[in-house]
Amino acid sequence: MFMGKILVTSALPYANGDIHLGHLAGCYLPADIYVRYQRMKKRDVIHIGGTDEHGVPITIKARQEGKSPKEIVDYYHKRIKESFEKFGIIFDNFSRTTKPIHYEITKEFFLRIYNRGYIEKRTTEQFYCTQCGMFLADRYVEGTCPYCGYEEARGDQCEKCGRWLEPFMLKNPRCKICGSTPERRSTFHYYFKLDMLQKELEEWIASKTHWKDNVTRFTKGWFKEGLEPRAITRDISWGVPVPLKEAEGKVFYVWFDAPIGYISSTVEWAEKKGDKELWKDYWMSPDTRLIHFIGKDNIVFHAIVWPAMLMAHGDFILPSDIPANEFLTLEGRPLSTSRNWAVWLPEYLEEFPPDPLRYAIASNAPENRDVDFRWKDFQARNNNELADIYGNFVNRVIQFSAKYLGGRIPELTSLSSESTEVLKRVEELFMKTQEMYENFRVKEAVRLFMEIAQEGNRYFDYSEPWRTRKEDMDKCNETIGVCFRIIKMLAQVSSPVLPFTAEKVRRQLRLDSLDMVVEHEMGTEIGEPEILFRKIDDRTIELKIEELGKGKKEKEEKIMDRISIEEFKKIQLKIAKILEAEKVEGADRLLKLKVSLGDEERTLVAGIAQFYSPEELIGKEIVVVANLMPAKIRGIESNGMLLAAVKGDRLALLIPDKEIEPGTPVS
Repeated sequence: MFMGKILVTSALPYANGDIHLGHLAGCYLPADIYVRYQRMKKRDVIHIGGTDEHGVPITIKARQEGKSPKEIVDYYHKRIKESFEKFGIIFDNFSRTTKPIHYEITKEFFLRIYNRGYIEKRTTEQFYCTQCGMFLADRYVEGTCPYCGYEEARGDQCEKCGRWLEPFMLKNPRCKICGSTPERRSTFHYYFKLDMLQKELEEWIASKTHWKDNVTRFTKGWFKEGLEPRAITRDISWGVPVPLKEAEGKVFYVWFDAPIGYISSTVEWAEKKGDKELWKDYWMSPDTRLIHFIGKDNIVFHAIVWPAMLMAHGDFILPSDIPANEFLTLEGRPLSTSRNWAVWLPEYLEEFPPDPLRYAIASNAPENRDVDFRWKDFQARNNNELADIYGNFVNRVIQFSAKYLGGRIPELTSLSSESTEVLKRVEELFMKTQEMYENFRVKEAVRLFMEIAQEGNRYFDYSEPWRTRKEDMDKCNETIGVCFRIIKMLAQVSSPVLPFTAEKVRRQLRLDSLDMVVEHEMGTEIGEPEILFRKIDDRTIELKIEELGKGKKEKEEKIMDRISIEEFKKIQLKIAKILEAEKVEGADRLLKLKVSLGDEERTLVAGIAQFYSPEELIGKEIVVVANLMPAKIRGIESNGMLLAAVKGDRLALLIPDKEIEPGTPVS
């Protein structure tokens, strides 16, 4: 049994969109399940994550939305973090790659491998869009994949076949922004000498005989072709600046800085814990298992490039395991965020509880091949398995106890051969399920713990407690006591997948914990009964299917235009009384107003001359924004802004319906 530390990471999601079903199935849910299990075994495990906030996907999103990259990442970091929390995916630290601590550590990492001779400067050619007036980073270039013919391949990777590409490899390249054909131009970049580490990488991966086949097969293909130096810088303004004088204006390519985010997030975690050196126990100790949960599209970065970076640095441990999952399709088609062919986590959580989706994904996890998610299958798993098997077993036992045994949990003093046999089978399933969790086989773990629920139902039916309570009360107590013991084991072993449900069961059994390292005593009486799973009707599912492909972008844009209550609180609205008013010379629409805010007087310039004469304004009370930065309008400093409602050719000032002192805050 492994007794050292376990450091688990999940691939950092781009902060340019919501989390969807593919993300969950690829790495986040498997990672959370594994971490929850390890915690139940009382092992020293931490789960590190964060959002990836640099790179071209962010700048593309910002251009599309007419916002700054900072606005985009601020919005989506918050949304992603909240979605994970509501779905039950828990991180010990969830950071951001735009934090100063990440910039500092990334620069230190680069200088270390630069000084050790693993970085070289190269003059190279890059696509340049004359229409946009900029060099095009790889994701700003689209075209036809030279391997599979996919016509919307990116300049860094083909989403269809998964091959890593260079922009010049694409056939019929085009600028993603304007669609024009770019031209080649000369520039320079810094390259990581990946080829220097091929032999060391091959020997290291050859020792990983326990790794999943999809990971080792992928790496062998790359080794066969031969590793080559890879550019680690880009000519864009959004990213971590390269800390060399000659590299002004260049930033690190996102594949280089993002995995360093695992380290910077762990350092941040240690600082929050009050021990700045604690992170080293996880990144520099040979007694630590480093496990990266990723999707198939991230294999090359985590199994080859990132380990090579760690080797080049020299101070850090290498990954112990990389349990990469395959892709998830949706209703028989590949997920497409641009076409809204996706199930978005925030929208799912508005309508359904987390556990049914956690179960549906886990029971059909894409561990060794691509799998398909269908809403009808989700409904069937919820209704026929969670509700009719798991929920039914727990409910019938608790209801029986409440109705016939005074809500007691009978104490087991002696067991019949039938009871002994069923407990033996359940304990075997209990142990096998744990073994599956240890080996990242979530799908099999789900099958096994659902078999425990089936065993419980069969035993309950076979033992007929509704009959024995009239004929043999000792036998009845034995049956219900055994059933409660099965429920306890079921709650424990299903908890990594169904944490919210397991917590309900824990409360009903009055267990102090669901940890697996000690035998927990159940209470003598059951707690307040709770419904575990509600069935989902056909119409609800039909509507979810009909929604696919419709309206995500418009809805997302409307949500992004909203502000938080914290932002709104920054605006100071006050009552002002107009003391003087006159027209601004040479401006037909402008009026110059002198207003009182109680303890001070200010000048405002407002475009309301078409709607109000100066004379009718004097003495009126209005609402103004009091903390707006001053602005020069026609040479006059306007120190505030009045509020008015405008529609077409009509304008109405916002005026209080009762007289109130100038300077009074509006809230």
